Amino acid sequence: MFDHSKTDVTHSLFDQPIAEQIWRTKYQYKTVSGDVDHTVQDTWRRVADGLAVTEEAAQRQDVADTFYAAMEDFKLLPAGRILSGCGTPRNVTLSNTFVMRTLPDSVAGIMDTVKEAALTMQMGGGIGFDFSTIRPQGTLVQGLDCPAAGPLAAMDICDSVCRMLVTGMGRGAMMATLRCDHPDIEAFIHAKSARTRLRNFNMSVMITDRFMQAVEADAEWDLIWNGQVVRQVAARQLWQAIMRQTYDAAEPGVLFIDRINAENPLNYTEVLSATNSCAEQPLPPNGTCPLASINLARLVQTPFEPGAELDLAALRQLTGVAVRMLDNVIDVSRFATRAQLHEATQKRRIGLGVTGVGDALVMAGARYGSPRAVRLVDTWMRTIQNAAYLASAQLAKERGAFPLYDAVHHLGQPVCQRLDAAVQKQVAAHGLRNGVLTTIAPTGTISMLAGNVSSGIEPMFSTAYRRMVTQPDGTKTEEEVQDYAAWLYRQMHGADAPLTDAFVTAMDLRPSDHVRMQAAAQRWVDSGISKTVNCPETIRFDAFENVYLEAYRSGCKGCTTYRPNAVTGSVLAA
Repeated sequence: MFDHSKTDVTHSLFDQPIAEQIWRTKYQYKTVSGDVDHTVQDTWRRVADGLAVTEEAAQRQDVADTFYAAMEDFKLLPAGRILSGCGTPRNVTLSNTFVMRTLPDSVAGIMDTVKEAALTMQMGGGIGFDFSTIRPQGTLVQGLDCPAAGPLAAMDICDSVCRMLVTGMGRGAMMATLRCDHPDIEAFIHAKSARTRLRNFNMSVMITDRFMQAVEADAEWDLIWNGQVVRQVAARQLWQAIMRQTYDAAEPGVLFIDRINAENPLNYTEVLSATNSCAEQPLPPNGTCPLASINLARLVQTPFEPGAELDLAALRQLTGVAVRMLDNVIDVSRFATRAQLHEATQKRRIGLGVTGVGDALVMAGARYGSPRAVRLVDTWMRTIQNAAYLASAQLAKERGAFPLYDAVHHLGQPVCQRLDAAVQKQVAAHGLRNGVLTTIAPTGTISMLAGNVSSGIEPMFSTAYRRMVTQPDGTKTEEEVQDYAAWLYRQMHGADAPLTDAFVTAMDLRPSDHVRMQAAAQRWVDSGISKTVNCPETIRFDAFENVYLEAYRSGCKGCTTYRPNAVTGSVLAA
């Protein structure tokens, strides 16, 4: 493994001021008496020791040291809730991702669910709701002789509660989903046309295979409530309404819900109809999942040289450590409800992913979206998938399989059938400790902590941009923030050295490049992938629509695009 700290220039643990600012404001543990974490090494030690408490006493220190070594130099990045909360007395959850219980179609049931959601967000969780179970607006409420307010009214209540909550650890985040055959689907599609409505929600439409077939055939589409057809619309017209709203305002996103369920390793024991706030985790009612990401940018050997490649042995080793770490998180974490605890411990779902993919490709000399980049990502993600399943099988041998494990059903799942034969043999022999293992989260904040590596599976946003950075004394200064790969290249080759052809940014790429990379990774990921397909403002509407069709045809579980627009504005300026 290449030691990125050993360059020809002075190198500090925090390569850029933004990284230290993120640590101090997000992850450094402090009390009213002062700092407890004096350095980021203290943070790593706190987390490592906190997660090792579930181990047998004889091996506890060795495991803690292994966890520490994995986090050292930002190789393995536990998600923010783990970094900030583990090893502290705070009444917080260590999971970033939740989906709330099925919403009852009653005022009392909705308010009970909103209460649980508020408690979950107060503990630091981001949440998702499926509003498809709420009767359409205007439907007569039996016994009251008054019209129902509908799903959007319930969303307004949730949005107000989220806006009210202050966790001290970042604002609340929520996802709302609605089925494409719900009678209020058109109102849902346009709900965020107003700039001030539902600003704490991300929104996604659950698209079925039958709907896509109806779009292709230009057929009529039934909108259904309680098993009855309420009315019909033209499928293609509804599809284009989704596309037009997304073209103009960047939402709603699209979830291919049938594929999500077909590819879910636990589909023999659950049905998925919602995701967490960033869509990388489709979860069942009361579902939750702890996250961590391997920083691939730290694993490239001889970066920027002709023979640069990822250290696959180190990747396998880190994957095994991460699986054990995340399995421990389940037993250490607090939960807002008993149902969340039950769901977590019955299925022991974890979400191991990656970050720094864009930077790692640059270091390996591969242009994001190119055939070589697709092959590399396929290799890297396949390596992680096989190593994760092998580690979970070994944990099952040591600790027992997750309680709802069914060998016949699980081994027959598509994700298991794609594993290497030797790994399948180990799973067959020992079972699995974890029902779901891999995902790719957006990782925006922890990626900045790691020196501003490219986040998740995204390409680098820009080689450099300017933003306000809070200094240790509390003052703010505008500073240049460099992408990690660009920073490292200039440290190694000089500030004026011309960048290689592999240095491409999100807006340099065609939308098809983004989709191609998402599809390549999805083959080796159990859950979902949080990914934004950046589109130029000038993209034609028909070309924009084709991005979603390409995502569907190539095996993606969902699609989210971003095109600069009047509602959401533009992203950071380079």
